[in-house]
Amino acid sequence: MGKGGAVPTPDAHSGLIRPAVPGDADAIAAVHLGTWRDAYAGILPAAFLDAQRVDEFAKRWRGRLTDPAERSFALVYEQQGQVRAFASGGLSRDGDGGGEVYTIYVDPACQGRGAGARLLEAAARSLAGAGFTEAGLWVFAENHSARGFYEAQGWRHSGAPDAVKVGTFGGARNTEVRYARPLNNASGKAS
Repeated sequence: MGKGGAVPTPDAHSGLIRPAVPGDADAIAAVHLGTWRDAYAGILPAAFLDAQRVDEFAKRWRGRLTDPAERSFALVYEQQGQVRAFASGGLSRDGDGGGEVYTIYVDPACQGRGAGARLLEAAARSLAGAGFTEAGLWVFAENHSARGFYEAQGWRHSGAPDAVKVGTFGGARNTEVRYARPLNNASGKAS
């Protein structure tokens, strides 16, 4: 018990980052969908978000974790035996030969405590360990919270035309922006 009888809130340092395994698929799916619904409210249509099902996400994650692509990774952040966040990545889908963080999601109840920063750093180390010298990631332009988080972690949006794409996701037209950072050493920290 904490001061005044309150239960202390665990911080990010009390959690463990480890490689994800197929048995984590259900927990990853729950965090994934819960975070989508929280982070993308007002960005993606509510009907689209409401129609998504955890079991469908779990099926996709189980497949990815059972048969991972070459040079890819999936990590979970576990706290008190429960998956509270995850990240995945591998070869950039942009065709530039670099690495990419495909996903990073932290349970909304755990955000703001350092878990995301630790997980993003671990993702950068995983990409560097796979031989990539630069990493990128895509984020909805309207997701100002996530953009601020990435910028605070040393990721940068160049503003170049190829770092912006407009498309349709979930039935809504949206814009995504690409953030990048060099991976100059094994720690994943930019020099």
